[in-house]
This record gives sequence, C-alpha cells and structure tokens, in this order.
Amino acid sequence: MARIVLGLATSHSPQLSLPAEHWLRRGEEDRTNPGLYRVPDGKHVTYEELLAEADPGIGKELTPEVCQQRYEANQKGITRLAETLERVAPDVLVILGDDQQEAFHDDNMPAFCVYWGEQVPYVPRQRSRGTAALTTWAYPQEARQYPGHPDLALHIIDAMMEQGFDVAHSKYLQEGQSITHAATFVFARIMPGKYIPVVPIMQNTYYPPNQPRPRRSYEFGIALRNAIETWKRQARVAVLGSGGLSHFVVDEELDRQVLKVLHDKDLDAIASLPLARLQSGSSEIRNWITTAGAAQHLDMEVIDYVPCYRSPAGTGCAMGFAQWT
Repeated sequence: MARIVLGLATSHSPQLSLPAEHWLRRGEEDRTNPGLYRVPDGKHVTYEELLAEADPGIGKELTPEVCQQRYEANQKGITRLAETLERVAPDVLVILGDDQQEAFHDDNMPAFCVYWGEQVPYVPRQRSRGTAALTTWAYPQEARQYPGHPDLALHIIDAMMEQGFDVAHSKYLQEGQSITHAATFVFARIMPGKYIPVVPIMQNTYYPPNQPRPRRSYEFGIALRNAIETWKRQARVAVLGSGGLSHFVVDEELDRQVLKVLHDKDLDAIASLPLARLQSGSSEIRNWITTAGAAQHLDMEVIDYVPCYRSPAGTGCAMGFAQWT
C-alpha cells in the first residue's frame, strides 16, 4: 500500500527570487496593487490608506542590511526543503497549490481540482514589466512538460468522491496554458533538474464565493491521506503545499497563529482562523492547512519564518518553510 512519508510547505512569492537590492522598488509597485487589505478587518484599502495607519517601526525592516539578511534566510529555507526532498526521494509528489486565473477563470472556478494528465505543461509567464522581470532567471525560459502520475491521480479522484469530496478533474489544459505557478515554482526551486512524477491539486484560495473554509481545507487534507494510503501500490508519496504566508500586506500575528495551530494539530483553532484575514495573497495559507491535514500523522518542523517587508506601508510577503517527517 502507498503511504505519505513526507510533507513540505513553502512560500512561492516572486520576491523569493528577487535580489534584496530590488525589494524597495517592488514596494513602490505596491502603490497600484488592488489586492491590499487592512489588518485585522480585511477591508480593501489603497496604499495611501495603508500607509497612514502603518507602524512607523516598519522602517527598521527596510534597510539594505535587513533585506539582505531576509533574502539569505529565504534561500537557506528553499535549499533545506530541496535537500529534504532529495534525501527522502519519494516515488510521487502531490503538489497542493492555487490557480490564479492561469487555467481557471470565472466561467469555471472549482474549489478543488485534481489534474490527472500524463504530462504536466509548463509555459513561461510573461514578466516584462517592473521588478517582476528580474525574477525570470529563476524559472525555465522555454516551455516544458513534466511527468504526471495519472494512476495515482485517478485513484485520488475516486477515493475523494467516496469520502464526500466532489472534486473537479482536469486531464489536460488548453494550448498555451500552464499548470499553476504554485507547481512551477516547485519545479524550478525545490526540485530543479529532477523529474519526480507529480499530481497537481488546485485549491481555489483566491476567488470568492467558493473559497474552502479552513476546516474544509484541513479535512480535505485528511481525506487526501486516506485516498493515497488506500492506493494498492507500494509507493512512497510526499505532499507539498505551495503558497503563502501573509501577503501582500505582512500579517505577522496571523502567520504565527497559523504556524502554531498547524504544529499543534488543533482542528478547532484551525477552523476558527479569521476568514477576513485569509484574503488576497494570504489566502494561500489554505494550502499549508491542507498539507497539514494530509501529514497529520507526521511531526511538523517550522524551518524558518521570514517576514519580508518592502515598503513603509507594511507591504511585502512573509515567507515560511516547513516540513513534516
């Protein structure tokens, strides 16, 4: 029988691949970001409104020295996860991430979707404006196909249906479409040059009205483990949650709360996480929640938590790296 032998979770922000000397420039671009919201009530605000209420102490986070320290800590976190994945060497990797209108749009936005194609397409994203263009070095610049694992994926779909999760499925994407950036980040940074067969599972974290609630995300993870471990094949499987933590406004209080309740496996506390603060980029915390449910039988280790500010308004991305072994 198959078994889950490893869980991993990582942020996947472009800021991870952006040299520290460009962070403040990226912060300037946040002035026009429509995805900013106020902590803790989740109200959407402009950059100017956010700046007016920001803690002046954020300024100490914006020095070249601090940004460089944060950048180096991020690279160490990524390296640690990549080394763990290489050491454990699973037969299959299940990637839990969100699609940000790369394949799914308002005409069809499933809450959960399991991809079961033989090949997983990667198509480079256009990064021709601003500092985003500086992150292209971290990703392949040509289209590629990565190996899928349709046998396990089809079993997961069937087993999830048996457990009351009516998941959507996708066997292929339209020409020119890429699998979610949540997966392509993993290809580029966590397993570069390796071709472990993958099963991508997309969770709609971003877009109302059908975002899974935190309890549902955790229960989906538990059901996913049950599905994998009823697969009648000797296989060692890893699950990896890609995305988060809080962004585009850094919310350290929320992040530390999330890391604690996941570590403690406290379902009631997970279910009580504030929905108003699980919006915009912070919504990707749901991918960590699902991973924690799938790896509930393992012990969680937080490798690092790195809040990366990039403007005096408190914008940026809080990076997290964790493993379950």
